Amino acid sequence: MEQKIITAPNPVAVSGASIKWLVADTTALLGKYLLMTWRMPIWTFFGLIQPLLWLIIFGQLFKSLSRLPGFPEADYIQFLAPGVIVMTVLFGSSWSGVNLLRDLTFGIMEKLLVAPISRTAIVMSRLLHAGLTVVIQVFLLVGVAALLGAGFPRGAGLFWIWVAVLLLAIGFSAISNALAMILKKEEPLVVIGNMLTLPLLFFSPALVPTDFMPGWMQMLSKINPATYGVEAVRACYRGVFDSFFWISMAVLGVFMFISTVSAVSIFSQDRS
Repeated sequence: MEQKIITAPNPVAVSGASIKWLVADTTALLGKYLLMTWRMPIWTFFGLIQPLLWLIIFGQLFKSLSRLPGFPEADYIQFLAPGVIVMTVLFGSSWSGVNLLRDLTFGIMEKLLVAPISRTAIVMSRLLHAGLTVVIQVFLLVGVAALLGAGFPRGAGLFWIWVAVLLLAIGFSAISNALAMILKKEEPLVVIGNMLTLPLLFFSPALVPTDFMPGWMQMLSKINPATYGVEAVRACYRGVFDSFFWISMAVLGVFMFISTVSAVSIFSQDRS
């Protein structure tokens, strides 16, 4: 009597197929969002208005700080430029969740959810789009800051600035999307976003060195992801890739990973 041998599915093959489809879905959705941004580039440039104003106004307002003993830079604009770059990331990423809520409001998300598309890909494509949009803004901002006297990043600094900015932008975009799924309303999301971005900026060495802060602010700056973003970008401008730079990059990577996993988990578990 002939016996049939039933072979169990190969978990590695299944996992490989799942990753393949996840990458394909994420790439397709990311291409869609990038095409929408390409057709309306004005919004990308609008995101540069506030950082440029801060760079010009704060650069003139606090330029005498560089004369104080112990100030790390000879020119305040050189010190300020990395902080304004991180500020661009914070303000640009905080609106990522608003776009998600608008898709929910207009029924776009319903169509995506009934399509054979991974929920993880829906979230990842949004986070990558937000990160790449901020990278484009930062590329333009670096050029403008150089014209104002900040100079250019040294060596491979520009590349690592993009990496640091991308990690930070994805991390904060993930937080914004997670809050959007929890709150389900645009108004409180905007309020919370504004309440978070300014303290994160001021509790970092974006505008003044950490040594110039009160003791309690120095303690808070140590647990602030924006602090490590500013220090990483500042190291890129100086061309000094020491151990603290790599520690900062590692912190940004962990922050991005935890935030992304949390956003994907909240989105996948949502049934409304």
